[in-house]
Amino acid sequence: MKLTQRQTHGSIWLLALLPSAVALGMLRPGDLASAGSLLNYLGRLTGISGLSLMLAAAALSCRVPGFDQPFGGLTKLWRTHHLLAAAGFLLLLAHPVLLAFAAAEIRLDLALSILLPGWAEPALWSGWAALLLMMIFLAPSFKFFGEPDYQRWKNMHRLAAPAVVLALVHSLFLARTLPWPADAVFWLGLAALAVASMGYRFLYARTLGRHRYRLERVERPANNVVELALASEGEPLQYTAGQFVYLTALDPTLPAGHREEHPYTISSAPEESALRIAVQGLGDASRALQHARPGIEMAVEGPYGAFFPTEEIGEPELWIAGGIGITPFLGRIRHIIASESPVDAMLIFCVQDESRALFLDELVASSAREPGLRLQMHYFYQQGPLGREFVETVCPDAASRTVHACGPMPLLSIVHSLSRQIGIPHSRIVTEEFDLL
Repeated sequence: MKLTQRQTHGSIWLLALLPSAVALGMLRPGDLASAGSLLNYLGRLTGISGLSLMLAAAALSCRVPGFDQPFGGLTKLWRTHHLLAAAGFLLLLAHPVLLAFAAAEIRLDLALSILLPGWAEPALWSGWAALLLMMIFLAPSFKFFGEPDYQRWKNMHRLAAPAVVLALVHSLFLARTLPWPADAVFWLGLAALAVASMGYRFLYARTLGRHRYRLERVERPANNVVELALASEGEPLQYTAGQFVYLTALDPTLPAGHREEHPYTISSAPEESALRIAVQGLGDASRALQHARPGIEMAVEGPYGAFFPTEEIGEPELWIAGGIGITPFLGRIRHIIASESPVDAMLIFCVQDESRALFLDELVASSAREPGLRLQMHYFYQQGPLGREFVETVCPDAASRTVHACGPMPLLSIVHSLSRQIGIPHSRIVTEEFDLL
């Protein structure tokens, strides 16, 4: 039986919370005998729950191509990863505080020994070291100090591995809630998943897991935008229209971005011999790629995403794109024309003004060639934000269509709001956004 996206996400949470459920089953009358006993039990429970959630989050960081499909794409898998890590971190913060309050009922010096352990207590220090590392690499994700730098954020996340190891050492030395051998099975099992995930991510994926390409040509559809055409130098990437990859430029002469991987949507059709990727100069690496020269090596990892259904079902769709968010639709259109697939799609392309309308000539020509594809431009400087009246005027049957939207976050928020107003259920709204992938 194939699981739905909601069931897939839910199964991960159930697996992550299984040790907590066993710990709840171990609750004894003595754990409720006093306020201190209850706080001690809650302290142990938050430690168990926090660590299991963090290990589950680590297991989801593998980024194996195809693994993201049951989740509805990598961006949706990442959302569950972020929620697991955030919940686990908050529980682990509460863990020593609750234990210290519980110890204070007996003696104040016992409470202080938990918060400030002596040098002869490595098990306690390993727990504090793990928590400190978590604070360092998770703080940017909470955006305490504003939007984090992408590459710095990625580098800081490498601290997750030693943090997990230290937390496991702390737990194995001091665990006293879960029964033997259940505690060993849970922790070693979750740890094995986390280690395998990190091993894939940092070893296999960076070597054998990458496809080797060479930049064949560079086209410039607009200012500050390039479309890179890559020729395979080995096993070519197998993908479907609308998916994305992580691209790494292997050119030491680039002013930035050398060996830095970033996610970009594939703009070519699967039927094409070249792999085409459209890049807008928004960050350091993306701006560096505006100056990429034909002949340089590039590594490609993927594909990821589930923006369009893999089956050619030809159901009515409403496409809403903003700026460089036109890229997955461009790949889909090129595929439809190359494969002569059936389509019933209304594309609303939202840009600031005419100069920002990327690939407009090709889009106009494609809609003229394919009767099932309609194109409607929306210019913010003329018409203001996209509204319900505009959508229902150009697409009267919008309520019966599946919505696919890609673009900046403000546009995606508008799409969700409009869909609710029009009566489109959440299950028929598919969005793609790159938020620190």
